[in-house]
Amino acid sequence: MASAETPQEQYATNPAAAGRSYWRWHKDDFFPEPSFASWGAYRSALAATPSRLRDRFTGRSTDAIELGTLRRRSENEMRRCLTWWDLTWFGFGSVIGAGIFVLTGQEAHDHAGPAIVLSYVISGLSAMLSVFCYTEFAVEIPVAGGSFAYLRVELGDVAAFIAAANLILESIIGTAAVARSWTSYLASLINKPSSALRIHTSLAEGYNELDPVAVVVIAVTTTMAILSAKGTSRINWVASAVHVVVILFIIVFGFIHAKPSNLTPFMPYGVPGVFRAAAIVYFAYGGFDNIATLAEETKNPSRDIPLGLLGSMSVITVVYCLMALVLSMMQPYTAIDRSAAYSVAFSNVGMHWAQYVVALGALKGMTTVMLVGALGHARYTTHIARSHIIPPVFALVHPRTGTPVNANILIAICSACIAFFSSLDVLASLLSISTLFIFMMMATALLVRRYYVRGVTTRTHAMRFVVFLLVIIASSAGIAASWGAAPDRWEGYVVLVPAWVLGTLGIQLMVPTARAPKVWGVPLVPWLPSLSIATNLFLMGSLGSQAFVRFGVCTAIMLIYYVLVGLHATYDVAHDECGEDEGIEYSDNAADAAGEKATVKTADVEKASAGDGGR
Repeated sequence: MASAETPQEQYATNPAAAGRSYWRWHKDDFFPEPSFASWGAYRSALAATPSRLRDRFTGRSTDAIELGTLRRRSENEMRRCLTWWDLTWFGFGSVIGAGIFVLTGQEAHDHAGPAIVLSYVISGLSAMLSVFCYTEFAVEIPVAGGSFAYLRVELGDVAAFIAAANLILESIIGTAAVARSWTSYLASLINKPSSALRIHTSLAEGYNELDPVAVVVIAVTTTMAILSAKGTSRINWVASAVHVVVILFIIVFGFIHAKPSNLTPFMPYGVPGVFRAAAIVYFAYGGFDNIATLAEETKNPSRDIPLGLLGSMSVITVVYCLMALVLSMMQPYTAIDRSAAYSVAFSNVGMHWAQYVVALGALKGMTTVMLVGALGHARYTTHIARSHIIPPVFALVHPRTGTPVNANILIAICSACIAFFSSLDVLASLLSISTLFIFMMMATALLVRRYYVRGVTTRTHAMRFVVFLLVIIASSAGIAASWGAAPDRWEGYVVLVPAWVLGTLGIQLMVPTARAPKVWGVPLVPWLPSLSIATNLFLMGSLGSQAFVRFGVCTAIMLIYYVLVGLHATYDVAHDECGEDEGIEYSDNAADAAGEKATVKTADVEKASAGDGGR
C-alpha cells in the first residue's frame, strides 16, 4: 500500500501550473481542445457529430478518473479541512432557509391548506431516500462533482451532461430564489410590504419587480465563500446556532398561540393539492446535495459524510413538519401571507415584536443557505469544468485560498442576473422539477452500480437488469401520469403498482449483486432506490404543465449546447487528444486496475487524516 500523503503533498501545487497566473483570458484557456483550434477543425468536428454521439453514449468514467485525472486539472488541491461537525452544521445551513420560511406560506395558501404538514412528510421521506443514495456515492467517490461525477461513472457522459446542465441550472435558480426571498424578509423586518425594496416596472407579470438588494446579497455571500471553506464553516456555525434558537422560538410560541380549529378544513384542495405542494416544497430539502460536493475537502469521508448528511437531514425533516404544523394552527390557511408567512402570523396573534425575531432568523437562515450554496454550487461547477463540458478555466482552484474562485464568480453573475428580474413563484417549480429529475437519476445510478459491473456481470444478467429497471421507471412514470390525469381513477394503479413491485422483485431475485459497498451502503437495495425513483417521478408528475414546458425548453437549449460544444470537448479529452491520460476510460482491464488504485488512495487519505478527523 502506498504511503499516506503528507499535508504538504496533499496541498501541493501542480508543477505544470507553477509560474502561471490564476487569471487567464486566452482562448486556449477556455477552449483548449483540438476541435476548437480553428474553424476548419470545428467544421470537421461537427461533421463527425453522429459517431461522436455514439461514442459518448457508451463511454464511462471510473472511480479512479474522478479521484485522480480530473482533480489534477484544477492544478491546485482543495484543502482537506472539514469534519463531520462542519458537515452537520453545513447541512443545517444549506437546507433551512427560503423553503420553510417562504414556500410553506405560499403552498399552504394556494394548494394544500393545513395539510401542508403532510406535504412536508411526503417530500421529506422522498428526500431521505435520495440522501441514502448520495451518502453511499459520496463515501465511495469523494470528489467535488457530487451527482455529476457519480452519474458519469455509472450512466455515462450523456446522462452526466444532462445532470450537469440541470445542476448548473439548479445552482443559478436556487441562489436567485433565495436571494429574492431575502429581500422580502428584509422588507418585513423594517415594517414595509414584501415588495417595497424592489423596483416596479411595466415588464411582464413575474418579471416586473427588479431586485437590486438580491444582487448585493449574492455578491457578499460569494465573496465569503471564495475566501476560505473553513472560514465559511465558522461563520455558518455561528449563524446556524442563532437560527436554531429562532426556530425553537417559532415552534414553542407558535404552539402556545395555536388553535386546533384552524386545521379545519384540513384538505381544502384535496389530495392532489397535497402532492402538488409536496413537489414544490421539495425545494426546501434540496440543499443537502451541497454536502456531498464537500467530500473532496472532508478529512475522513467514510465516517464524516454519513454522520453529517444523515444526521442533519433527519433532524431537519422533523423540524420542517413541526414548523408547517405551527403555521397552520396559528391562523386560517386563507389568512397566511404568501411571502413572509411566519412574521405576519405572529403579528396577527398580537406578538408584533415577534415578527422582527422571526424575520431576523429567516434572514440569517437564508444567508447561510446562500453561503453554503456558494460553496457547493462552485464545487459542482468545478468538477463539471474538469470534464471540459464547460470551459476548463472554471475548474481552476486558486493556489492561495484553495477555493474555485472562477466557478464561484460564474454562478454568482448568472444568479444575480436572474434574481434581478424573476419572481420566486416563476423560479420554484422549475427548480423543483430539476432537483427531482436529478434525484431520480441518482437512484437509477445506484442500482446500476450495485447490479452491473463491466467484466463481472454476464450478458444474460445485464439484459435482465435492464428490462427490470425499465419496468420500474416506466411503471413509476405511469403512476405519476395516471395521478396527474385522473387522480380519482384507480384502474391504472391496479396494473402499474404491481408492475413496479414485480420489477423491483425481479432485480432482487433474478440479478445477482455485482458490487458491494466498501464502507457504507444504502440498506434494503433494490427496494429503497426503486422507491426513490417512484417517489421522485410521482412528485414530478404533481407539478403543473408550465413547469414541464419550462423544463423542456431549458433541456432543449442545453442539448443544443452539448451537440455544438460539450460533445466535442469531452470527446477530445476522453480520447487523449488534449494530451491527458484518460484513455483508461475505454479499457475494461485498465478500469478494474484503476478502481483498485482509487480504493487504495482513498483509504490512504482517510488513514492519514484519522488522527485529526473529529471534533
